Amino acid sequence: MSEPVETAMHAAGIGPKLKAAPEYGPIIGFVVVYLLVREQSYSLWGRDWDGFVLLVGGFVSVVLAASLTMWRLTGRITPVQVLTLIIMTLSGALTVGFNDERFFKMRTTVVCLTLSAILWLGLARGQAWLEGVMGAMVALSPEGWRFLTRRFASVLLVLAVANEAVWRNFSTDVWVAYDTFVMPVAFFGYLAWQIRSARRL
Repeated sequence: MSEPVETAMHAAGIGPKLKAAPEYGPIIGFVVVYLLVREQSYSLWGRDWDGFVLLVGGFVSVVLAASLTMWRLTGRITPVQVLTLIIMTLSGALTVGFNDERFFKMRTTVVCLTLSAILWLGLARGQAWLEGVMGAMVALSPEGWRFLTRRFASVLLVLAVANEAVWRNFSTDVWVAYDTFVMPVAFFGYLAWQIRSARRL
């Protein structure tokens, strides 16, 4: 956790457990509710809805509320978080509007491709924009930041392709497990490995 955020949290009386609630609570709730509604359909407002679609609508609303709460408590929200929330909101709206779960499943692909494109654009301009996001958490040389940005941008492309492969070829059960558990663990494990390599530059 970066020192400015930590300071703001302590000033507001926010401990790690309270911080974890809005960060991980919606995700845990999503998985629990999904297990209850995954094979259900509901008739509302004269229309039949898949349980997953209704879950997405509720999940996006909860995530937005949790993010707003953390922003009000800490006074901090990063551009990456804003971009992710915008894409999530749009994908959620399309999912509910068209009663089609594919829009939400493509959200991860869109987020990964967008972030990767932004990072590659920065590198093309001779700038490692990842430092602006992670600079308070990791101390690296300029070459280390360029190295880490290239690796970060590359793995985002891999994750985008992997997400498309999973949701197009496997069941929703498999995709939920992948998107909720497998991908985050693999991503942060890879990132930790690359940070160690970047520190040597």
